[in-house]
Amino acid sequence: MAKKYHPDVNPGDQAAEAKFKEVNEAYDILNDPQKRARYDQFGHAGVDPNASAGPFGGFGGVDFDLGDIFDSFFGGFGGGRSSTRSRTAPQRGADLKQRVELTFEEAAFGTEKVINVSRNERCESCGGTGAKEGSTPATCPTCHGSGQTQVRQKTPFGQFSQITACETCRGEGKIISNPCVRCNGSGTIRKSSKLEVKIPGGIDNGQSISLRGEGEPGLRGGPSGDMYVTVSVKKHPLFSRDGDDVICEMPITFVQAALGSEVEVPTLDGKVKYTIPEGTQTGTVFRLRSKGVQHLRGGGRGDQFVKTVVEVPRKLNEKQKKILRDFADLSSDDVYEQRRGFFDKMRQTFGK
Repeated sequence: MAKKYHPDVNPGDQAAEAKFKEVNEAYDILNDPQKRARYDQFGHAGVDPNASAGPFGGFGGVDFDLGDIFDSFFGGFGGGRSSTRSRTAPQRGADLKQRVELTFEEAAFGTEKVINVSRNERCESCGGTGAKEGSTPATCPTCHGSGQTQVRQKTPFGQFSQITACETCRGEGKIISNPCVRCNGSGTIRKSSKLEVKIPGGIDNGQSISLRGEGEPGLRGGPSGDMYVTVSVKKHPLFSRDGDDVICEMPITFVQAALGSEVEVPTLDGKVKYTIPEGTQTGTVFRLRSKGVQHLRGGGRGDQFVKTVVEVPRKLNEKQKKILRDFADLSSDDVYEQRRGFFDKMRQTFGK
């Protein structure tokens, strides 16, 4: 092809001269592995620094915003127009978290707590603008209040533009020439204050209460964030909790279990009397209705479940031991139903 279209062979033939240039260019590309790879991927634009057509079908000199491309694919991480525009818009303040400790009873029935809060609050002197009283922030002369600047760059794939935060105003769109003396131009000051929190009855360990608007103040007139108060409930010496129900294990003597007895049972409302029936076994559970925790959503309360534990006495004296031996001599297997059933199964399994 080079011999066919060589200028010496075709003097004055401009079409042949153009073909000869194309042949030389093709040879130059095919002879260079890097150029050949770019040509295979992007075509002529990949090897021609003066080409304005990009690898996306040829945009003919149209600007590309790299930030917008990243925004489209990665949700705004590229710093494009959508992300930088939001820098000058009102922004919601940050949420805050606090913890408060409650007793078992406070969590069951609800209470009010006062917590100490340290947070940024809008400066009263400047009203949150950051400018000295009697003055106002000025529009940034570099970005004209947009908070962003555009940088253009030519590449083998076309002309690209990248949007970045304005360096003059740091993306705020405004410049404070006379900052507020009290807040040093930040628009907020750090304050410690007390906040009353109403704890609803029925709240459980680890749950949180949301206090709207009690978080950090918003930027540029944006709304304040929220405060989330998480409760930590102390362990109770007598009670445990299962949802809205209260569980209590109560020891009784073997005499009370055998003969039955009226006993005092502790509840969240105080002591109540309950009659244990004759022949109560270890692990028997009794139910006290509406003696549990207040329902968090809606009226009423859960129940209390009392689990009996028959306690075997220790350190008996000789008289007590003799009474028990006499009782054992007078007793047959008929008074021990579980024992009789157990040995019946043993005989069936292993024989006499």
